[in-house]
Amino acid sequence: MKPFMNADFLLSTETARALYRNVAANAPIIDYHCHVSPKEIYEDKHFEDLFDIWLSGDHYKWRIMRSNGVEERYITGDAPRREKFQKFAEALPKAIGNPMYHWCHLELKNYFGYEGILSGDTAEEVWQLAGEVLSRPDMGARGIIEKSNVQFVGTTDDPLDSLEWHQKLMADDTFSATVAPTFRPDKALNMDKPGFADYIAALGELTGIQIRTVADVKAALSLRMDHFAACGCKASDHGLDYMVYSPLPEADVDAILARALAGEAVTLAEAEGYKTALLCFCGAEYARRGWVMQLHYNCLRNPNSRMLAALGPDTGFDCIGPAPSRDALAGLLDALYSTDSLPKTIIYSLDAGDNAFIDTLIGAFQGTEAAGKLQHGSAWWFNDNKTGMQEQLTSLANLSLLGNFVGMLTDSRSFLSYTRHEYFRRILCDLIGRWVENGEYPADMGALSTIVRDICCDNAIRYFGLE
Repeated sequence: MKPFMNADFLLSTETARALYRNVAANAPIIDYHCHVSPKEIYEDKHFEDLFDIWLSGDHYKWRIMRSNGVEERYITGDAPRREKFQKFAEALPKAIGNPMYHWCHLELKNYFGYEGILSGDTAEEVWQLAGEVLSRPDMGARGIIEKSNVQFVGTTDDPLDSLEWHQKLMADDTFSATVAPTFRPDKALNMDKPGFADYIAALGELTGIQIRTVADVKAALSLRMDHFAACGCKASDHGLDYMVYSPLPEADVDAILARALAGEAVTLAEAEGYKTALLCFCGAEYARRGWVMQLHYNCLRNPNSRMLAALGPDTGFDCIGPAPSRDALAGLLDALYSTDSLPKTIIYSLDAGDNAFIDTLIGAFQGTEAAGKLQHGSAWWFNDNKTGMQEQLTSLANLSLLGNFVGMLTDSRSFLSYTRHEYFRRILCDLIGRWVENGEYPADMGALSTIVRDICCDNAIRYFGLE
């Protein structure tokens, strides 16, 4: 029996162990998509306790607690922090097979030096140890990033953001990592969601454009893209409930926009026509600027109406969406490709059943601008577990070129989540190691080392233009 989470954790062959130890373990992290705060990085935020850095805002942990029948007051309510942590520690031992169990123990080991097992019985021991470690000067946001060997951080930012913290970080030569904004224009596209008219008014006020038509929206977004580019932006990101491609004549879209800005209701089909026009525009702009377009889709948001009313969105009540998106995604890519305006694109579906579709679709639209111009993004959200990663990697290998994959990201609000890169790298090395030792690929450690290093960091460095 193997001991729990030792040096060979998830590495089942000698080839896997050699690739991880000699290549993957020491490769820098390119965390090109996450949700950490640039303000907290610039100010080198220090954390009061394990709740502050671990439980506050972590929807993954909240779901574990809810699934264990924990009262909401211990999750998002007013219970004392130590009691909230106790409830989580009591629930965690039941999470066998859940990546949260592995992530938590990797974080405790790597950042706090804790070699034990977290449970209700050890919660006080862990709480005290973490408090002592977090009080150290090098355990602020910057220290954690640097000791994690992070070379690049791509945050996620609204077009209305001033990006003042990114500007301050750009001017700060005392910090080793590069922090860049990512253009996330969801609120400008989501005509079907509350607050759209107010958002467009704010966009117009910020840019000095009186927005009446779709052309006005495009002009305003283009100005904001200029601002993002000046602050080092390398990529955009779109969080879509489902993919849309339903083109309408521009005059029709203008009429739809006018009604929406006047506070009138629009149909779902009308909102999709507007969103299509903006997606096509944005894609062409990204291509012109050399940016990467990221598409996240197939999420069913807030199915629990009672908890949405009580806590608001983004509180851990989303799930995988069943909405059909395949024809729409193909249509959008084709429209951009046909006008020679398809940017480098990373596609993430929350439905793992889309793996083979995405891996075959990207092969229909590749280009010479980059090796692997179109990418199947890493196993996302509910899929970033051992099985989900193995399935995404295997499908990509079967149907495309795994060696061109741009690798893992955290997609997290926590500064301790860089251990997810370690988790991914161990799974990657184990998968490749098993193929090699089964005689499915030559035992050429030079070639294998290049593949592993490329997937861990070098492909992303080239793809996002970080060289």
